[in-house]
Amino acid sequence: MVEDEASESAETSESIGAQLRHREVSWEDPLVSAAQAMELSGLDFLRAIMAGRIPPAPIAVLVGMSIQAAEPGRVTFGLDVGEHLYNPIGSVHGGAFCTLLDSAMGCAVHSSLDQGQAYTTLELKVNIVRALTAATPSVVATGPVVSAGRRVVTASGQITGPDGTLYAHGTTTCLVLAPRGAQGQEPREKGDRDGR
Repeated sequence: MVEDEASESAETSESIGAQLRHREVSWEDPLVSAAQAMELSGLDFLRAIMAGRIPPAPIAVLVGMSIQAAEPGRVTFGLDVGEHLYNPIGSVHGGAFCTLLDSAMGCAVHSSLDQGQAYTTLELKVNIVRALTAATPSVVATGPVVSAGRRVVTASGQITGPDGTLYAHGTTTCLVLAPRGAQGQEPREKGDRDGR
């Protein structure tokens, strides 16, 4: 009986191996894009990515998402849903929901920034309300800014399918970083990597 179980296990492993899939990803140097971000307003930077004048972030290429629309304080990302985003139980992993919403909401904040300003996410909250599979070929995440202060900006977001079905919603709080060398701000020390 133990031999049969081992034999069954080997057969299962072989059949799983026969279904092996591959995904190849290529990206451009993200530090070049990051330098360009400081030379443009947030909205101009995002629109340049949309137009293909600036390459997208490597995470966008890896996951399969792209900016679909960018307005002041509002950004929409599209995501092609596929098995490469699946968790072990056969649906899109929660981290993919978080990545998509973090991108849409964070870029909504970015779209409201002036040239030379940057931001970082302080807090991210995501509620997944419906499972997502490749049966839904694409979704969009729209993130509008809710409140914009001088240093703290909040945004919300929703992931919806082509028929308007809600898959997830979330909120974020972002910290706006003053331009380097701005009046009254000391330049960051070389070893200070956490942005404080």
